[in-house]
Amino acid sequence: MPLQAAFAQVDITPPIGTKKIGWLREIVADSVLDPLFARVAVIESGESRIAFVQLDTLCIRWTQTADIRRRVEQQYGFLGAGLMVSATHNHAGPAVASTGEVPRDDAYVETMVSRVVTAVGEALASLQPAELGLASSFEWEVGFNRRVVMRDGTVQTHGRFPDPDALFIEGPIDPEVAVLAARSKRGDLLGAIVNFACHPAHYGGDGALSAGFPGVLARELRARGCPVALYLNGACGNISTSDPRRDGRGVSMEAAGRALADNAAAAISRMQFRDDVELHSRSRTLALPFRAVTEEQVAGSVRGAQRFIDSAIYDRGMPRLLQRIRERKTQPAEVQVLSLDDYAFAAIPAEYFVELGLRLKEQAHPRRALVVSCANGMVGYVPHQEAFARGGYETTFAAHSKLAPSAGGLLADAAVDLIRSVPLRPPTP
Repeated sequence: MPLQAAFAQVDITPPIGTKKIGWLREIVADSVLDPLFARVAVIESGESRIAFVQLDTLCIRWTQTADIRRRVEQQYGFLGAGLMVSATHNHAGPAVASTGEVPRDDAYVETMVSRVVTAVGEALASLQPAELGLASSFEWEVGFNRRVVMRDGTVQTHGRFPDPDALFIEGPIDPEVAVLAARSKRGDLLGAIVNFACHPAHYGGDGALSAGFPGVLARELRARGCPVALYLNGACGNISTSDPRRDGRGVSMEAAGRALADNAAAAISRMQFRDDVELHSRSRTLALPFRAVTEEQVAGSVRGAQRFIDSAIYDRGMPRLLQRIRERKTQPAEVQVLSLDDYAFAAIPAEYFVELGLRLKEQAHPRRALVVSCANGMVGYVPHQEAFARGGYETTFAAHSKLAPSAGGLLADAAVDLIRSVPLRPPTP
């Protein structure tokens, strides 16, 4: 059976008056800057079928992922093991989870899940013979490592270099803009998947609803003849559009989206398309350890601790967090890998640090690994182990940062094992 592909999208913009998340404090949406979408890509080869769902939301909970998979399987017979659900980590979207002191909007979540399932059905119904291409470009002026090491050895997240105590940027970025594109047998683009690592945090702190730069990327590619473009965020946990080298001045939402669209279009122009791609899906659920909690961590007084917005929010949430850790003992986390020949999309349910994403890519060689963060659940920030000694916002103990320093390595190891479990395809003679 020849390779087939299809793409679909559905509007998931919440109504005015919906509570937003992504800024810890309560913000109520009072305007819509641009629409939010759920986008779907389905690829089929022989008896194998995989699908990607991308949401213009901050996160996706593992229970919501399970619900989407269950409904898709019941309604369309598509096995959930081959379905990846990821969020762009958009900070200007609705309360799809409870964060800080903002409760989850269950009515909105039900509407979103229902529309996602419908969009998957639309994609399945429109499958057509297709060819796939995979290529990469590199972008250096959109994402920046936001952790600045100070002269005392601590880190300031969103530090700025006019500060006389700023010393150096702690780590790297991942400049790869990886693109998977599908075209019809006539040569018309059906859609694309773009993978890049960066926080979409524009308009998170005000009342505007927006899809952020991933929405601009999709709009720009649509204008260039690509009907649907999914944005799968990479290891973005410590990567931002704010440039610490320039007093924190950032790349605008529009500029970031256009730059990524330029890169994606350039990658597509260089692609070699083919229709003999092998598909595989693998997954494993880990039991990740929680942090060994100390009184200093609970009080936020550990060296390098950095609480954003309002320290009282952390204090009020601490009893609930400690109870959860005592009751659960460990944190479940699914690692999933969807492979297309030697390209592997590795889903990590976290705000994963770029150092870990780059390690995963390197250790997966000779396969080409692509990290998809905020996928199939959300366990919070997962920094690389060395970051904990310096502190910063992402390592400060809270509901969004509660796992042991070893968690990042455990997730990377599992992903690499899954990637390597798929045999390398022999080179074409």
